[in-house]
Amino acid sequence: MRKHHLSGTFLLQYDALMDPRYQQLLKGLPRDSFEIGAWWEIPQPLVENAGMRWRGRYPWDWHANIGFSTGYTPQEREKLADVYMHDFKNIFGYYPASVASWFIDAHTLNYMYEKYHIIASANCKDQYGTDGYTLWGGYWNQAYYPSKINSYMPAQHAEKQIPVPIFRMLGSDPVRQYDNNLENERQGVVTLEPVYPEAGGDSTWVHWFFQQFIDGASMAFAYTQAGQENSFTWPAMAKGLELQLPLIERLRDEQKIKVETLAASGKWFKAHFATTPATAVTANEDLPGGNKKTVWFNSRFYRANLLWDNGRLRFRDIHLFNEDLPSKYETGVVTSNECVFYTLPLVDGYLWSSHEFFAGLRFKAIINGKETELSGGDPVISDKIKGELMVSWPLKNVTGEMQLRFLENEILLSLTGNASLKWYLDFNAAENKTLPFTEINSTYISARFEGMNYKMIATQGSFEKGSGQNTFHILPGEQKMILNFDNGN
Repeated sequence: MRKHHLSGTFLLQYDALMDPRYQQLLKGLPRDSFEIGAWWEIPQPLVENAGMRWRGRYPWDWHANIGFSTGYTPQEREKLADVYMHDFKNIFGYYPASVASWFIDAHTLNYMYEKYHIIASANCKDQYGTDGYTLWGGYWNQAYYPSKINSYMPAQHAEKQIPVPIFRMLGSDPVRQYDNNLENERQGVVTLEPVYPEAGGDSTWVHWFFQQFIDGASMAFAYTQAGQENSFTWPAMAKGLELQLPLIERLRDEQKIKVETLAASGKWFKAHFATTPATAVTANEDLPGGNKKTVWFNSRFYRANLLWDNGRLRFRDIHLFNEDLPSKYETGVVTSNECVFYTLPLVDGYLWSSHEFFAGLRFKAIINGKETELSGGDPVISDKIKGELMVSWPLKNVTGEMQLRFLENEILLSLTGNASLKWYLDFNAAENKTLPFTEINSTYISARFEGMNYKMIATQGSFEKGSGQNTFHILPGEQKMILNFDNGN
């Protein structure tokens, strides 16, 4: 990092914090370009210094009920935070501004904000089952203000949010990470992390990733996190870091990206956004030899993902956000070695898919009396209008253009240039998948998940049940449909 004149953040787990070798190394770094913060996994010395008995298998145990704050009562979490902060200040002379981990419960996060005034946090990318940790359906990449009762759930209102932005880590491949390792207990990893030879350790992938990052529509801002947890050790990460950091330096010097600490990003975010902004992650082109394109839209109300594959388009994912859904870990303690965080699914192209069939909302029409999937050319994805993502998709097997407008709380779809085409969205999931839907009528679809009721509402257009068990259609009204996701928020 010093060789390439790059600033950055080092987050210390407690055992590293207390190691004089790390103290000596990091105290010598200039504070105007390097940040020292807290990594919130819970090792044996922290637990014992807080007056508790260590329950782990090893001095550092990654199981969710041992190595993370969710394995402790709210009162114990506060003790752990107090011990860490006290010792950090004794060593460095100040409290850390950034605290991050694969996941931190909302109680701990809010306690650290109110007592120690942290200004930034970070959590793991969306993943299913990796290392026993599931974070699924959240604000995809970028950053969000979490609900006071659920650190994974974006809040809709300022009074119900913890005013500490949580940045999503690791730089996920926007095309391939989502449905990697389908129908297995654990996802694979396709991220900017330099230890992965087909992603962050591969020159072609890294250059492709940064090109999409720079060129793709992002709305309020684009962001990625580069770096690696040091337990992988230098031999595993050397190749990837040595190809990434010169590229990052060049892009910074060309003023295409900005490189800064986590605390600086948190301060910037809070100065610009009173509530979570709408953002997008766009891949306008695929890796060499591929033909997929994608765009992720995020707001404080929902997330949605469009995937183009061989000229066909589908909604691969739609998840609804609700700040009133409490995390089970807010007052409870994890007793197993796994931990799960969810939002509210409306379309889930990973959990509802199989090797034989990908779940999703597909664009179809009745052509010559037959149900036909629409095909088209390259989409144009634009964020020129503030707060709005516009997608234009020229059709090929019929005349016309499909237009999709993503707003903070709704999606507007319309077909232009073909007033007579009978088009619709067709939802299908793989067989034998359990879906959350409880009622489908003409104006809304009701669902229940994690004990919460929620809806997808058509303020223009209508819903109808399909012929199969896991199917429904969304029909336009006057060639338009409007899908609303704010559920009264």
